[in-house]
Amino acid sequence: MREGDLSVKRLYAACRILLMILIGLISVGPILWMIGGSFRPYQELFKYTSLQIHLLLPVEWTTRNYHNVIFNARNPFLRYIWNTLFVASTVTALVLVINSMVAFAFAKLRFRFKSFVFALFMSAMIIPGEVTLVPNYLLMHDLGWLNSYKALIVPSMLSVFGIFMLRQFFAEVPNEIMEAARIDGASLPRTFVSIVLPAAVPALITLGLMTFLGNWDSYLWPLIVINDQKMQMIQVAISAFSSNEGTDWSKILAANTISTVPILLLFLFLQRYYIQGITMSGVKG
Repeated sequence: MREGDLSVKRLYAACRILLMILIGLISVGPILWMIGGSFRPYQELFKYTSLQIHLLLPVEWTTRNYHNVIFNARNPFLRYIWNTLFVASTVTALVLVINSMVAFAFAKLRFRFKSFVFALFMSAMIIPGEVTLVPNYLLMHDLGWLNSYKALIVPSMLSVFGIFMLRQFFAEVPNEIMEAARIDGASLPRTFVSIVLPAAVPALITLGLMTFLGNWDSYLWPLIVINDQKMQMIQVAISAFSSNEGTDWSKILAANTISTVPILLLFLFLQRYYIQGITMSGVKG
């Protein structure tokens, strides 16, 4: 290899690394500013706007913002975290169970009008969620589920995208393996649990992360169906720091930092499966 070609390749690799670092800084910059701002007193929050070290690092460090958020008698933030964690975890578990069974039926079972029913499911993906807000609210009202966890959990149990993604994975499981399990005496539920589900672990974790994140960050639907302050979700609770008297941005940044930590930790431990699930679903889809 010529020395000139080697230099060009090194220059290309260096430029690529620098570009990736720049993109990473742009992506992580707002998060770092949020965390740094959560440790600033309110008077210092917008004092530094130029590109300098104090744009991210506070001059005067304080944990008072976190104390005011966590130990706020009027807005019990720990209660909001528990509400959100309970709803998001319950919805995620139900989505994985229900949608995996539906996807398995579409992928491996034979029944009349299967293609037509699946097309109906897929058509629901093009309907914006805002269109169904009023019908869903009226349904919750008629069922008497307003101001209850059922109004937050039941409408979110079915994910059309989740059914589609899991169906793509289940379709890749060889029919010969399922036939061999049937000959060995395994029932259909046993085959589903012991053979099909283990083959789709990356897809299940990917769907679980997406579902948990979607419910953790849910704002509009809880704002509509929940009026009891003690049952409110975390994103709606954060907006309570903004009122007619003004917006306490220091408390909002501290509350946002607290609400971001569980998601970052969850993604940190499951990122390998998440990336694998996204990659495999892209190839198979």
